Amino acid sequence: MAWQADRIRHSGGYTANSKITFIRGGASYFNEMLQIINNAKQSVHLQTYIFDADSTGRQVAGALMRAAQRGVKVYIMPDGYASRLLPASFIAELKKSGVHFRFFEPLFKSRYFYFGRRLHHKVIVADTRYAMVGGLNITDRYNDRPGYAAWLDFAVLAEGEIVKDLCVLCWKTWKGFPSKKIKLPCDQEFQLAPAITDGASKVRMRINDWVRNKNEISNSYVEMLKTAKSHVTILSSYFLPGKTFRKKLLLAAERGIRINIILAGLSDIKLAKYAERYIYDWMLTNNINIYEYQGNVLHGKVSVCDSSWLTIGSYNINNISARASIELNLDIRDENLAAEVEAIFEGIMQEDCIRITKSAFEQKRNIVRRFAWWGAYQTVKGLIYLFTFYFRKQS
Repeated sequence: MAWQADRIRHSGGYTANSKITFIRGGASYFNEMLQIINNAKQSVHLQTYIFDADSTGRQVAGALMRAAQRGVKVYIMPDGYASRLLPASFIAELKKSGVHFRFFEPLFKSRYFYFGRRLHHKVIVADTRYAMVGGLNITDRYNDRPGYAAWLDFAVLAEGEIVKDLCVLCWKTWKGFPSKKIKLPCDQEFQLAPAITDGASKVRMRINDWVRNKNEISNSYVEMLKTAKSHVTILSSYFLPGKTFRKKLLLAAERGIRINIILAGLSDIKLAKYAERYIYDWMLTNNINIYEYQGNVLHGKVSVCDSSWLTIGSYNINNISARASIELNLDIRDENLAAEVEAIFEGIMQEDCIRITKSAFEQKRNIVRRFAWWGAYQTVKGLIYLFTFYFRKQS
């Protein structure tokens, strides 16, 4: 069956027979990944932004090589820019074991520059039976190690119909998004997977990819803010919303929707954190609650609405995700799961965050900091504009 036909079976884009488990990042995530790989019998697709040859990367690579050696078809595709430092010997070892390896390449590339969309999604699919989607890269920073707490991030383990959609996406990405209809092994593999008999969720795959004119994740966020009846909680790294998103936030707040935003207190990109703080005053003035996470770096990208539904994946709330990178999220309609996620986020806000109040922020906001935040905001905004508009026009 050609891949286009798969979409007909959905109602409103949602699968009716999928099962979702919420996973906090760190050791639990990588343990689940290793179990999925170790149990694979037919195929494994792993696509990610960053793949490092550190201890975590080598552990995952070892499992993938062993899978290939026992006859599993293994396909690894990291982003060609973010993973460009992978040693040639590491890649050669993968290929020698039977792993199919390919970088996702940019639109324009030379030894001096690298321009174009980036493969930012993070997904693994095995046997068209299990899949994980989230915000975690394959590197030590996202894993718990002795004396080191992983960056705060989340993912979901998926079973059922949605895994077939993710299988198709991985194949399409691997083959370079061919315009012609192609036959894929996803149907045949999916027929061997057991049906979901209980605990089903409604799930849909959402993509942002400007080359393919996909803006689905951005539209999910607009839908969430537009249709919310009570409350929305957003956990986001690199939070720098564009005009459209800010307008939707403002309209939701004016309707009386309680909006909680969990942001990084410590960021791996200090300039981005300074730029975020420049818009704190606007958010606080408009009754948007801000919580700064005080643990290690916050890297997750999850939003939940009205104890009813959530979206999770690789999408950051800024114009790079909205208009430049290839992003992957899952929208999940499941009241039990949404309530579970809200409880987790409530615990994080109460135990691991500092709430930024308007009075406390005004005391902290002296002339030097205001200038530094403004400068960072203008710099980041300019860089994002250059990246998302100029090079799109050139392509």
